[in-house]
Amino acid sequence: MSVVDGPYFDDLSAGDVFTGPAVTLDAGLQAQHRAILGDRLPLCLDDSLAESVTGRAGLAHPGVVWDVAIGQSSVVTRQVVANLFYRGLRLRATPYLGDTLVTSAEVVATRRVRSRADRPERGKVVLRILSRDQTGRVVLGFDRCALLPCRPGAEAAGDRSDDAGGLFTVPPVPAAASAPEWLAGWSLGPLRAAAGDERLVVGEVRDLAAGDVVSSAPELARLTVNVAAVHHDAELAGGRRLVYGGHTIGLALGQTCRAVPGLATVTEWFACDHVAPVYEGDTVHSRVTVQGLTPYRDGSAIAVLNTQTSVAGRGAVLDWTFAALVA
Repeated sequence: MSVVDGPYFDDLSAGDVFTGPAVTLDAGLQAQHRAILGDRLPLCLDDSLAESVTGRAGLAHPGVVWDVAIGQSSVVTRQVVANLFYRGLRLRATPYLGDTLVTSAEVVATRRVRSRADRPERGKVVLRILSRDQTGRVVLGFDRCALLPCRPGAEAAGDRSDDAGGLFTVPPVPAAASAPEWLAGWSLGPLRAAAGDERLVVGEVRDLAAGDVVSSAPELARLTVNVAAVHHDAELAGGRRLVYGGHTIGLALGQTCRAVPGLATVTEWFACDHVAPVYEGDTVHSRVTVQGLTPYRDGSAIAVLNTQTSVAGRGAVLDWTFAALVA
């Protein structure tokens, strides 16, 4: 009898490429995603508004797109201990319901973690994720870092490290962001009319009074074809299933939209760090800081926002800085 597991850290080398199953984005997937995480992006709630702004109804929620991409890339992180961070996520096109995403994950850097007597040997792996639609158009790209176990019995000897380009180093976060090319074709006037008169101010901090409970965690992992065992099997997770990191990010985005009602869509991430684990049943709270504003068109702006998300009694769990179109 053979056991399906792996790959482990020591099975991977820079240049290895993995491809997950293709996924067609549809209304059912988006509705289930909304039920679990809560969707406050107006263009993904209102087809009439989406058509007037983008020229077409059925805009795919950016969170659906990145959650599916991460899930597809989990073919290489099935044994993951935790996902540590994301870097440089950029939406490069406007995907719609009906598009089919195919995602590749390339190993671009590895680093052995220092040995400790109280745990098995581990290593960090940076994966370069690239998602294309059915025409071959690049929709999304980003790096993510997974903490993987070494194969049972691996020696604690020397550091195996291949960190080309300093990919394990925390990048600087800019104070301003530019609009992506795909926004050029959008008519932003209807967004501004729907957003009201509220304006952001650089440096202001907005706390959301109410939190959100983390529920349906394995369902979200299944929905997005995420096969990482720690999200499904409590025994393999050390006694308690870990919540998929995108679940926390999705709830944080919903809370950010409530704190910033004019937020229309996310365009890129500068840094996103999971600083502590999240478990089903936790209640998460977010604090949003406006770090930068660049005027765009029709009264809109590209905002740099930092969302700090915490769990009562345990403290910070997510530190996320991203750019968004704010009407």
